[in-house]
Amino acid sequence: MAKSIEVSASILCADFSKLGAEIKRSQDAGVNRFHIDVMDGHFVPNLTIGPVIVNAIRPHTNLPLETHLMMEHPGDYIDSFADAGADIIQIQVECYGPRRANCRVYGQFPKEVDSIDEKLILKDISRIKQKGKKAYVVINPGTPLCIDKILNEIDGVLIMSVNPGFAKQKFNETVLSKIQELRSKFKGDIAIDGGINDQTAPQAVKAGAHILITASYLYGSSDLPKTVQNLQSLT
Repeated sequence: MAKSIEVSASILCADFSKLGAEIKRSQDAGVNRFHIDVMDGHFVPNLTIGPVIVNAIRPHTNLPLETHLMMEHPGDYIDSFADAGADIIQIQVECYGPRRANCRVYGQFPKEVDSIDEKLILKDISRIKQKGKKAYVVINPGTPLCIDKILNEIDGVLIMSVNPGFAKQKFNETVLSKIQELRSKFKGDIAIDGGINDQTAPQAVKAGAHILITASYLYGSSDLPKTVQNLQSLT
């Protein structure tokens, strides 16, 4: 049976001057979860927010909070985000394998690998689960599916359809085949993030994704409930 389509509201494009109200507005519109982008200025060329924002959001919603850790040492912050109220912790596979030659030093982006150290990533996945949270892994567009040996240990996979670091980027259609391949052998959650809108979301759903993470498209909508409903109705 196909999984129901979920909309994850990425707060990166919400109005931070009234974040509590934005959370309520989004929840009232029918979103299924909230996505929180954590960037450290090293793994990606941008700097955003930390556990304090998760802690601030938590009292305003009972929906799942997912934290996407775009940072060089995600394992050092698992406890902080879990204790702040995150329900799902998403870690980048590019932190657990030998980087390609063009992204090994500071200031070289995007981060990409061809393989991962399963023991290393499973240590952090185990820590996430010990904290009672769901563990997702995240794969950048240029990184191949190199997670076959850990699929039974994770709750979900987030496929990036843009190189992480900034909102309002164009959807990369080459990741659709990656989603199709993943869905053929993985029964857990498959999310997609980057350039999701009314044109690209149907392609992602058809390929096998069922969690649609959207930022600028969602918060730029003139009719938030209708936008959410339209995404959720995709088959």
